[in-house]
Amino acid sequence: MGVIGYGLGVIGAGLAIGLAAFGATSAMARQPEVQGRAFTVFILASAFTEALGLIGFVVTLIA
Repeated sequence: MGVIGYGLGVIGAGLAIGLAAFGATSAMARQPEVQGRAFTVFILASAFTEALGLIGFVVTLIA
């Protein structure tokens, strides 16, 4: 049962990173002058989302 939960967590993390990449790319395409700031926010959002996916993996191993 934990494997199913981890799989759903990874799907959620993947979708979140994809949406963040889409938003950052759209922002950079519309306003190239904010490229540095948008990229920084994207990297931070990706790191936090990936951390949540890893926490789900650890919880699955513990349970």
